[in-house]
Amino acid sequence: MTSGVLALLAFSPILLAAILLIGLRWPAKRAMPLVYLLTAAVGLLAWDMSFTRILASTLQGLLITLGLLWIIFGAILLLNTLKHSGGITAIRAGFATISPDRRIQAIIIAWLFGCFIEGASGFGTPAAIAAPLLVAIGFPAMAAVLMGMLVQSTPVSFGAVGTPIIVGVSTGLDSHAIGAQLLEQGSSWAQFLQLITSEVAIIHAIVGTVMPLFMAMMLTRFFGREKSWKAGLEVLPFAIFAGLAFTIPYALTGVFLGPEFPSLIGGLTGLAIVTSAARMGFLVPKTSWDFAPAKDWPAEWIGTVEMKLDELASKPMSSLRAWLPYVLVGVLLVISRIFPEVGNALKAVVINFPDLLGEAGVSANFQPLYLPGGILVTVVLATFFLHGMKVRELTAAVKESSSVLLSAGFVLLFTVPMVRILINSGVNGAELGSMPIVMARWVADSVGGIYPLLAPSIGALGAFIAGSNTVSNMMFSQFQFGVASSLGFSSALIVAVQAIGAAAGNMVAIHNVVAASATVGLLGREGNTLRKTIWPTLYYVLLTGIIAMIAIYGLGISDPLLATH
Repeated sequence: MTSGVLALLAFSPILLAAILLIGLRWPAKRAMPLVYLLTAAVGLLAWDMSFTRILASTLQGLLITLGLLWIIFGAILLLNTLKHSGGITAIRAGFATISPDRRIQAIIIAWLFGCFIEGASGFGTPAAIAAPLLVAIGFPAMAAVLMGMLVQSTPVSFGAVGTPIIVGVSTGLDSHAIGAQLLEQGSSWAQFLQLITSEVAIIHAIVGTVMPLFMAMMLTRFFGREKSWKAGLEVLPFAIFAGLAFTIPYALTGVFLGPEFPSLIGGLTGLAIVTSAARMGFLVPKTSWDFAPAKDWPAEWIGTVEMKLDELASKPMSSLRAWLPYVLVGVLLVISRIFPEVGNALKAVVINFPDLLGEAGVSANFQPLYLPGGILVTVVLATFFLHGMKVRELTAAVKESSSVLLSAGFVLLFTVPMVRILINSGVNGAELGSMPIVMARWVADSVGGIYPLLAPSIGALGAFIAGSNTVSNMMFSQFQFGVASSLGFSSALIVAVQAIGAAAGNMVAIHNVVAASATVGLLGREGNTLRKTIWPTLYYVLLTGIIAMIAIYGLGISDPLLATH
């Protein structure tokens, strides 16, 4: 078979996912089992993989899914625990009094609080939390959903305490083979992953600083009485200040602490700085901006769910007490990651699965205490006492979180094994490279030198299809690594812009728009939101691609860790 035919066969599972999810609008729970079966068939018939290797790869995928679901469960459980304890109500009430200017409210609640929630929970949660909160303080439902979707960008690469990097990139790359290559050069897999993390954080910080300005301008253009971009530009100094208040600590944290913390610490730091500044009127426009009276809003702006702050209150709670669980998450994560003795003690509790079914390199492990899920569940138990909760309230939170887990889990049960078959297909009877490598070589030969400009768009496409940065990184990281290696570019940089593009793709991920729309009763009008979010998504992937081109051709950036580059 020619290289083009092989590349097409390797690409066919991803193409089928695109056709079923985008073209035919199938739900992922129907589409992904078929995509998994096609991947297995291509592996067996075209790559001549052994049935044992396909089965071992499937088991490896299921074990990786277990760790991913553990993180998702912990993140969603903490959120639901705070909902039932009254913590979220107290946090919401605190926001309502900061400034009467709707542009300032959108920046603080959607951008800063949203970035923090993304860091703590991920998986589309910020839009689902920010949207009803904005509606509760007087935003039209459609404006609230749009603001919630725009935050699905800069913080997403480090969402759910770093899951898109820790799980997405780590399991999306052939860490076994790359790690062995790094050891030969006197380096390590951990250093390579940290290099990717640093590059993701720095580029996101450059591109993402203007996102609060995008928010303000889109708010005034589409939902203002005067339909004006200019009214949004009036908050330019405050918006850039709010952008930097998040992106500076975010970038520094990514470079010096690792992938778990940037969005968490950036969000918390930014919230503290910007809310204080807004209360003092620092850089706030002299003229306050508001929507037209609610009676004049078009019907399409209005959702079917009404939400008022006084109706949400369950029991009075101070802001400090409400925020304490999230502060605890940050503190425990930092302690476990920067003090080796603590981290090693948590890692000691591990279930190892080496060389599954005797297949070399097809391994997995589960570290229930060291994974962010363990820390999040620990904080949930602490919150039960800190917030004086009743057992039935915690039980309700567990029940709600479990139902979310079941819906997310079913899709991942097929998606992650599919990705592992792709990655592990390099060991085969046909003496071919793995499927991502075969695709990569063909793309490298076809596109050549301008590939860095296009790399972020592939990440965005993956997120659009899968509704997840993590899954996009799983699907495409090895492909991106292969193209970079074939073309002699920095593989760390190309994988980094993959992760950034996948984050930006969340702004147009149908799954996220549906989740946010459902919270405010706007289901069925997702198309109106997507037509608006496509523009900031294009800005994000194009500027990221341009930065990658400048880094490679202008600055001569290459991997210091791999001698082949």
